[in-house]
Amino acid sequence: MAPSMILVLGLVLVVGVIVPISEARPRPFFVFGDSLVDNGNNNYLQTIARANVPPYGIDYPTHAPTGRFSNGFNIPDFISQQLGAESTMPYLSPELTRENLFVGANFASAGVGILNDTGDQFMNIIKMHRQIENFKEYQGRVGQLIGVSRTKRLVNEALILITVGGNDFVNNYFLVESTARSRQYQLPDYVNFLISRYRKHLQKLYNLGARRVIVTGTGPLGCAPAELARRGKNGECSAQLQRAATLYNPQLEQMILELNTKIGSDVFVAANTAQMHNDFIMNPQAYGFTTSKVACCGQGPYNGMGLCSPFSNLCSNRNLHVFWDPFHPSEKANKLVVEQIMSGSTRYMKPMNLSTILALDARSHS
Repeated sequence: MAPSMILVLGLVLVVGVIVPISEARPRPFFVFGDSLVDNGNNNYLQTIARANVPPYGIDYPTHAPTGRFSNGFNIPDFISQQLGAESTMPYLSPELTRENLFVGANFASAGVGILNDTGDQFMNIIKMHRQIENFKEYQGRVGQLIGVSRTKRLVNEALILITVGGNDFVNNYFLVESTARSRQYQLPDYVNFLISRYRKHLQKLYNLGARRVIVTGTGPLGCAPAELARRGKNGECSAQLQRAATLYNPQLEQMILELNTKIGSDVFVAANTAQMHNDFIMNPQAYGFTTSKVACCGQGPYNGMGLCSPFSNLCSNRNLHVFWDPFHPSEKANKLVVEQIMSGSTRYMKPMNLSTILALDARSHS
C-alpha cells in the first residue's frame, strides 16, 4: 500500500545555508510511550532504565546496542519501514537536526507510565506530560525552518504511535506487595483512574495537531517471563496482572472510540496488542516460536530474573522466542505485531487497520 506522501515546497534558510525541501517525503512519524517503543532517548539520561549494553541490539544491522529494548528492531522501526521511511531518531539525540526533523521524532522513554508517579524508581525518565511538551517544542523547532502553517500541515498529516500503560501496573500498582496506589484504589477504580488520565494525554495530542494516532493496549502483563518467575505458579501467568490487563484493555478501547465520537472523526485507532500477544502465548508453534515462557536473555526461572546483560543466559536463535528479555518481545514478535497493525481485522484494530488509514489518507491528500 503506497504510503501517504506530503510535499513540502520551497527553500529554507538555515544559518545562512539554503536547504531545498521540495521533494516528496514519506509521511512523518512520531512515537510516544515507554520501553516497548523507546529507541534510545534514555541513553541520554542518567537513569537505570537503559538498554545500552550487549547483547541488546545483537540482531540490529550494526549488531550493537542502540537503546532499543530488543535484540533488533522494535515496533516503531517496523512501522517506519511500512511508511517507506528511515526510523525516527530519539528526540534527545544530538543528530536530530534539520533534515532528520522532517522524518518525525521518537519521544518515548523506558519506564514511564500514564501517571506521573509511575517509574519514579528509575529516576530521570521523560514522563508522559514532558513527552507531550517535547512534541510542542519540536513543532517550534520545525516552525523556525519551514514556517508555522507548513509545520501545522506536517503534524496534521503525520502518523503517531503511543504505547504506554503497562508500567502503571508492573512498576506502580503491583510493584511491591502494598503500594501507595494499591492502598488508595481497588483495582477496578485504579483502571478507571488510568483511563481518565490517558484520555487527557490523548486530548492534548489532538490539541497539538495529531490527527492519526495508533494507541496500543497492554500485552498480557501476567505472562511475561518476569512475572512467571516472580508471581506465576507452575508456569501459569500471574492471575493478578492478567486481571488488570483484562479490565484495562476493553476500557481503553471504549474510551478511544468515545473520543473519536466526540471529535467527529476517526483520529484514534485502538490496537489490541493484548490479543496479538495472546495469540503467540496460547499457540507459539503456529507462529514459528518454540517458547512463549522463556526469555532469550536473562537468568533464573524462565530467564525472567534481573536484567538482560553481558552476563545473562543468551539463546542461540532469537526467532524461536516470543520474549527477548524478561519484559520485552523479540524482534520477530514485534514484526508480527506490526503485520497485524497493518492488516489485522477489527478483532485487532478498531475502527480500522493502518493499511486502510494509509489508503484513505493518500486519497484525501492527493
